[in-house]
Parts: sequence; C-alpha cells; structure tokens
Amino acid sequence: METDAVRHIKDPLYETVRKEDIAAFNAQKSTRTDLPSFAHGDFRGLDLRGLDAHGLDLSHAYFRGADLRGIDFSHAIMEGASIAGAKISGCFFPGRLKADEIVMSLNHGTRMRYSADI
Repeated sequence: METDAVRHIKDPLYETVRKEDIAAFNAQKSTRTDLPSFAHGDFRGLDLRGLDAHGLDLSHAYFRGADLRGIDFSHAIMEGASIAGAKISGCFFPGRLKADEIVMSLNHGTRMRYSADI
C-alpha cells in the first residue's frame, strides 16, 4: 500500500464515524482500551462536530471539506493530515503544529508538518 493513499480502516469505530454518528462514536470510544489507528483515514466532507479526538492517530488523514468546528485535537496525532477547505472555527490543534502550517493546509491542501522546535 502506498503511504499517501487514503485507506479504509476495518474497525467498527471507523465505520461509526464515517456514518457521522458522533454520539455513538464517543460512547464506543470511551469503552475501548485499544483504539485503532485512523492514519490515512478518509474523513472528507464529514460533519465531525463533537468528536472526542483525544488519543486518536489521525496522521496523514484527509479532512477536505469536513466540518471540524470545536474539536479539540490537542491530544491527537495530526502530522501529515490535510484540512483543505474544512471548517475549523473553535478547533484546538496540537501544540507542535504552527499556525502557518494549519493555514497552508486549510487554504492549499498541504499536509501539516510538526515543528521540531516546539
């Protein structure tokens, strides 16, 4: 599999979020001790408001056009993710993501890179 390819994650938790059933996702996530990796996941165009992103590996995931408003990503892995055209009002991003990385990804679809100096 190519490292840049979007992948379909074979896990019920991923299926729940793909159906935009965020309340069910959060409830199921809170009972699991073994969270799946959502790396390279396809979240394009989804309404993810209210998602509990704490501890999620969202590296290299695609969020083009997704509604991410108000999500706290501060304890998620987002390196390499792309948020082109997403709604991000009220989001809290990991501290290792500089504002210019977020803006470049939002406006141009670039992948967000973690800063080495933070």
